[in-house]
This record gives sequence, C-alpha cells and structure tokens, in this order.
Amino acid sequence: MARRVLVLSASVGAGHLRAAEAVALALMELEPQAEVRNLDVLEFTNAAFRKLYGHAYLDLVNKAPHVLGYFYDLMDRPRSPQRKSDRLRGLVERLNLRRFLRMLVEEPWDVIVNTHFLPAEMIARLRQKGELSTPHLTVTTDFETHRLWVNEPCDHYFTATEEGAVNLQHWGVPAERTSVSGIPVHPAFSRPKDRAECLARHGLAGDRPVVLQLAGGFGVGPVEQLAQAILGGEAPVELVVVAGRNEELKKRLEALPAPCRHRVKVLGFTTEMDELMAAADVVVTKPGGLTTSEALARGAAMVLVNPIPGQESRNSDFLLENGAAIKINNLATLSYKLGQLLGDSDRLARLKANAKRLGKPGAAYTVARAALDWPTA
Repeated sequence: MARRVLVLSASVGAGHLRAAEAVALALMELEPQAEVRNLDVLEFTNAAFRKLYGHAYLDLVNKAPHVLGYFYDLMDRPRSPQRKSDRLRGLVERLNLRRFLRMLVEEPWDVIVNTHFLPAEMIARLRQKGELSTPHLTVTTDFETHRLWVNEPCDHYFTATEEGAVNLQHWGVPAERTSVSGIPVHPAFSRPKDRAECLARHGLAGDRPVVLQLAGGFGVGPVEQLAQAILGGEAPVELVVVAGRNEELKKRLEALPAPCRHRVKVLGFTTEMDELMAAADVVVTKPGGLTTSEALARGAAMVLVNPIPGQESRNSDFLLENGAAIKINNLATLSYKLGQLLGDSDRLARLKANAKRLGKPGAAYTVARAALDWPTA
C-alpha cells in the first residue's frame, strides 16, 4: 500500500514554504507511488488570524525589526503551562486552527513532516491528549534552534547544524532523536551545474564579476538603496537583482540609472535560483536560513546585509564564524567592502570553499528517506 505523507508549513516568510516544497519534491522523486500532500496550515484558518500570524511578521520585518528581535529572544526560554502568555498563545492558535486540527484527526497519515513550529505544536498537543498517534518529524529552518521548535512528543528533529542539535538537547530532547541534516533546499541544488551554461541561459556575459542581489520571496527591505550602493562601486560588475513577488519593487529597480561601466538585469520571482547562484561570483542577501542554505549548497560566497534581529542575526553569526560570508554593517561601506572582496581572488576562493564545506545540498533527501522509512503508529 502506498505510503501517505503529509508535509506541513506556515506562510510566515517564504523560507518555511520552500523547505516544505523541497521535502515534498524529494519524497515524490524517491517514492513516486507515495501520496504526498504539502499544506500551508494558515490556509485552514480565518483571514484575521492569517493576517495576524503571517502578514504581521512581514510588517515587523519592514517597519520594526528590533521589536521582532525582542520577542524572538523573549520567547527563547523554557515553555511553561503556568505562564499566562504561553497559555493564551496556545488557546488563540487552537481556536483559530480548528479546521486544521479536525483534518489531522479525520484523515489517516502514515507520517507527518513539519517545516514550521506551528503545526508541530498543534500535533504535539493532540498527541499529549491521546487524540492522535501519527508519528511526526520536525525540520528546523535556521542554523540555531529556537525553543519554539521543541514540541513534545515529537518522534525526531532534523537540524541545520551540530550547534542546533546541541541546543535541542539543552531543551531536553534526547540526542538519539536529533539528526543534523541541513536545511532542505530544492533538489535542483544537489545537481551539478556548468557555470558557462548558466551564464548563457540567463543572458549574462560573465566578462566581469557577477553580483547576485536577493530580496527574499516577498521583496522586502531597502533593496533599491542596496542596488544603488553596489552600482556606486568603481570596478565594473554585472548586477542581477531578484525582486521576488514584489512587482512594484521590480519596476522601481528597472528604472534605476546605472553607470555605463556596469550591467544590470532585474528579475521578478524565479524558480531558477540554483542556476543564478551557480553563475554568481558573490550573493548579496539577508541571512535567511533557506536562502543562505541555497548559497552554501552552490558553494557561493555571501555578502550579508540587514539581518533581522533574532533568527537572522544568529544565522549571520554562524556564517561569519565559519568563514563563508562577510557582513555589511552600514550602507556607506557596501561598495567599498564588496570591491575589496572582488579584488582579492584568494579571499573570495576561501569564502567559496568554506561555503561548499558547510553546504548540505541533499538535506531534503535525508528528511524524505527518514519519512518514507519511519514506522507507522
């Protein structure tokens, strides 16, 4: 009988959804007969809760990132059923996700894979009450593991790094229930790509350094200012800016004046990030877990900008400690530091080598194999 696997995430930023997609694609590739369903749990709730949970996150990222960082650190502490804030949060989630909870109980699944802590928490609560026995696996999506990822009972946790696994164990998860898989990225990142072919396919000359500037799936942050700063550099570059799903941003970027010594290509949402990263000399990006894992999988050097306080600042620390990136602390130094890096071939090669060493392009397959082999309840 074909195995039924449910992959769950939440549309809070694009990264969790991309990790879920990567696992679902790997599952279908490894076991074509399996029934795989990939769901965003926020599609099972009302518009008000969806806006509060998903859109409020993006608003904070854009308008008050330090507030987001404050709450991130505040919640990175042991869960307590006696703490009013934890009880209230759990009650609000259960009330607004009743349709999702009903689906979990009514539909039979052999195993569930979570790439966001919200569905993992809901499943753990059902398991605690004896209302669900389906095994579930949790896949973390940042290089350090926040306490919110710990939702017991959970059959197994997959972390991005050894450090993340140690942190889970600090929160009481037995070491034998943790594995260091890396963050799941699209299966395309596990396949070698010829740089010259990628350059040609995307209309890039490659006669000067290729700088790939990313703005996340939703095109957030001071993207125009960053592009202007890059174009302010004296050394010629071929700049590729990806605006994501933000069409207004794409139009503004296309209208930016560029000095004749540079070339500029502006893209919207793309499914060919693996090829763009294979073509790039450096990737200028915020340190989101998924984007930086994709860059690591391709062995790309990174220039980190504007980390969100909390998970992204911790991701940044990990990448800097391991020599896979440099960091820009203010816009005024971007063109200078980027120019220094591009002009130092040995340093650039070291960053790329360290990125390659850290990369785990097969992470999605690691998780998928575990899900397909996991004993049913």
